[in-house]
Amino acid sequence: MRAELRPDDEVCLAYLQLRDRVIGLLADLDQNDGEKLVPACPAWNVRNLVSHIVGVPEDILESRMSGVTTEPWTQAQVDRHKSDSIAQLREILINQKSKFDGVLPNIPSPGNSQFVMDAVTHEHDLREALGKPGAQDSLAVNVAYAWLLSHDQYSDEFIEQIQVLEISEFQKMRALSGRLSIEQMNALALPSLAIANALEGSILKIPNRTGD
Repeated sequence: MRAELRPDDEVCLAYLQLRDRVIGLLADLDQNDGEKLVPACPAWNVRNLVSHIVGVPEDILESRMSGVTTEPWTQAQVDRHKSDSIAQLREILINQKSKFDGVLPNIPSPGNSQFVMDAVTHEHDLREALGKPGAQDSLAVNVAYAWLLSHDQYSDEFIEQIQVLEISEFQKMRALSGRLSIEQMNALALPSLAIANALEGSILKIPNRTGD
């Protein structure tokens, strides 16, 4: 059965919760932490990644949506904050609450779920880079997983094959968002080639890495 998107109120709550988690993760980081490479986004370090996490709500607030989700759009966010420290980026994320929380409920479905999918994907990219796993059963993971399985690009047979696997939604979400290698997916009995083919040509790319 094709997945149904989570209700809008849950989608909004999922973002508020994950933003607070990211703010917490950033609280004790120093400049060296900011320079750590992000395995899931090897062209970025932690500071670049956080610039994107901060930059998406900024662009929504400023209506800078031309080229949304493209590499030039995300690179502009990184470039905009290239001189900011982790502490400064954390402060920007905190200060966004006053404006963005009023806009968030007005983001229409399914765009709101896609926004949460991107944000929670990067939350866990950040956790991986910092060696701080957690929140794998969060509401944001549920929202992201539902959005990823709502696409017409997936056949009903493919969706059923994913849903019956006895692994966590978190693991399925990481695979479908292009965060697990072919080897990692095979180890979880996921249909790795089908997932790789489905992601071909999209902004979600299968990483070339091995290991857990």
